[in-house]
Amino acid sequence: MMKSAPAPVLQKNQFASDNYSGICPQAWQAMAQANQGTAAAYGNDPWTARACDLLRDFFETDCQVFFVFNGTAGNSLALAALCHSYHSVICHESSHVETDECGAAEFFSNGTKILLVPGEHGKVDLDAVAHTVARRSDIHYPKPKVLSITQATELGTVYCLQELQAVGAQARHLNLHLHMDGARFANALASLAASPADISWRAGVDVLTLGGTKNGMAVGEAVIFFNRGLAEEFDYRCKQAGQLASKMRFLAAPWIGLLESGAYLRNAAHANRCAALLESELRKIKGVTLTHPRQANAVFVSMPPSLIESLRTRGWHFYTFIGSGHARFMCSWNTLEADIAALVADMRELAARLPDQAPPE
Repeated sequence: MMKSAPAPVLQKNQFASDNYSGICPQAWQAMAQANQGTAAAYGNDPWTARACDLLRDFFETDCQVFFVFNGTAGNSLALAALCHSYHSVICHESSHVETDECGAAEFFSNGTKILLVPGEHGKVDLDAVAHTVARRSDIHYPKPKVLSITQATELGTVYCLQELQAVGAQARHLNLHLHMDGARFANALASLAASPADISWRAGVDVLTLGGTKNGMAVGEAVIFFNRGLAEEFDYRCKQAGQLASKMRFLAAPWIGLLESGAYLRNAAHANRCAALLESELRKIKGVTLTHPRQANAVFVSMPPSLIESLRTRGWHFYTFIGSGHARFMCSWNTLEADIAALVADMRELAARLPDQAPPE
């Protein structure tokens, strides 16, 4: 008698990060196709050329495209290309450039200073940006040269088209280059009624670090210079930083698979829909309140520490922010409704056991 296939095991780390997800079929297939035979090294191959052309078509402009292994390298090398060591980069206080890249931007730019500004729900306050630029102009102060924003933001929100146009106008007015950390650019794009061009170079973005890893690829991001003049000798920066892949076709091929199939946007739209479903269910649970608008694929909530601990005891993995009681639940291209239902069921059961109390502020 044949044994039935084992039931799939629920992965309770599903909501920790979209970095936890695997490789989507379109990216995997493209890498397999690129693995047939041999190809020239260091990006001199037809796969890399095709991926660059597809990205130019995607953004409707003749941009310069470079592929790197990860977002930290992409952001840091892009920022280093935009300024000298005596300049400064203005970014939101919660940005990855500040909180999650181990000083890489400062390191690769030989000491460029990061200047922080506040802003509601992860978006930079443009008045604070102007104040940061204007508060000093003497030679003892690192001259502001770049404004870096994140789309979608680290708090799960999305700059709408009008907000991006205002950011771009402010950057031009203040004579700042505009960099966009687009690790989840696809999720932002899927939530907006706009084209990739509308929310990038047409809004004033000079350089975009475009995320692939969080949207179904194994590894790799694209650094896209819409202002081509700023890309001068960027290939040397990549080489020096260990980001010039010898078998570049394996960084480039997944972009072909996702862009030609349309999976790049479908993956992001699916993750966003799952997050919207999760948000609607969490709103119904006692002691759980949303802390930021859900506009992409992340849901941020406040809940009692005892509920956080109980969920972790049951094996659920998710990020929290020290001392705040806030938790982030992230959906990805392969999140299932069954995953959401299992999480919600556990959370509802555990929350029902809580004494009546307000969640932490």
